[in-house]
Amino acid sequence: MAGAAAAQDLPRPLTDSDFIPFDMEQAAIGHQLFYDPILSGNQNIACAHCHHPDFGTSDGLSLGIGEGGQGLGPDRTPGIGADKIRKRIPRNSPGLWNLGAKEIHTVFHDGRLSISDVYGNGFNSPAQEWLPEGLNSLLAAQALFPLTSQFEMAGNVAENQVTGAVHDRIDKGWPILAKRVRTDPLYGPAMVSAFDEIDTTEDITITQIANALAAFMALEWRSTDSPFDQFLAGDRLALTPQQKEGMSLFFGDAGCSSCHSGPLLSDQSFHALGLPPFGPGKTRLWDPYARDVGRVGESNRLEDAYRFRTPMLRNVAKTAPYGHNGAFPDLEGIVRHHLNPQESLATWTSEMAALPEVPWLERVDFIVWEDSLEMARQRRKIDITPQNLTDDQIADLVAFLHALTGTTLDTPLFGVPEGFEP
Repeated sequence: MAGAAAAQDLPRPLTDSDFIPFDMEQAAIGHQLFYDPILSGNQNIACAHCHHPDFGTSDGLSLGIGEGGQGLGPDRTPGIGADKIRKRIPRNSPGLWNLGAKEIHTVFHDGRLSISDVYGNGFNSPAQEWLPEGLNSLLAAQALFPLTSQFEMAGNVAENQVTGAVHDRIDKGWPILAKRVRTDPLYGPAMVSAFDEIDTTEDITITQIANALAAFMALEWRSTDSPFDQFLAGDRLALTPQQKEGMSLFFGDAGCSSCHSGPLLSDQSFHALGLPPFGPGKTRLWDPYARDVGRVGESNRLEDAYRFRTPMLRNVAKTAPYGHNGAFPDLEGIVRHHLNPQESLATWTSEMAALPEVPWLERVDFIVWEDSLEMARQRRKIDITPQNLTDDQIADLVAFLHALTGTTLDTPLFGVPEGFEP
């Protein structure tokens, strides 16, 4: 049977023991906070604007429209007047599936947040020693940083207290947000009830807020019931013949599992794929280029230039567009790019990027292509060995990737709350 040859290389099934336990009462609070703009500097954007279940917990865009934008998903616009955005979000908004897994030790496209005791608080993060104590997970730590990002949720300097405080030091904005929450007549008493370590609303800090958000995301978007998961659990009829062929390729000759390995289908490491560059990118300090240097921006090791973290793949069919910058609109495109990055890069066109029109930023969007030296550097830095597959085999791989979609996504624990306004 197709796929049988790869069976010995298949990952083990995910079970309850693979996930951090979280409190349901805390998750219920996190559910409301996730969809509430109260956590943004100007109180005009919520976590859900860039991570919405309608778009696979992403936003359907290559590069997001953050603070100052209006609307949701591909229809989101960049705002008007003084409130209009000043920069696109530099990287694609990642999906939030299975982030409560114990195995996860590194997050963000460049891995700038990881489990570590280098600063004595359990994490290596942009906040360094100023990260608050008491965070319940890596996911809770991750939840803190969009709140401090100027272009994501904090807002521009001088617009509000939060962003002004963050401009002084990254941790200075969190107490302002915590005060908003603890003085809210609904959130305050609810958090006192849900968290044993606090006795009054005055005790609420950003730690409880982050822990509530983590509890919600981990429970709401845990996904372990895809046809592939059912196959791993012993149901040999869960996959179609084509999906089995794709699975055999994925864990065999196509080499996909060399990076997309283990139960979460990610090695949590960093690889240069030669994705077509565009947008403002993320650079090292004082870097004058509009480019994305990838992992080297965090590690300061030249060998990490243009490398990005391997994403997990549950529900990948729901999270288009693909790549750290959303360069490819569909699964076939990103699969073909993996098979031959140089050829794909040579034939890619800017029309493939899902970028809402922002006239005042158009000059920057693709300016990196005008720098022949930078483009040559990126073309030379590719960690993938090209593979030759037929069109039918590529279709088989895409079919297998669709088999990673959960079967109960339409019945989440919480869902989108009534009253959420995009």
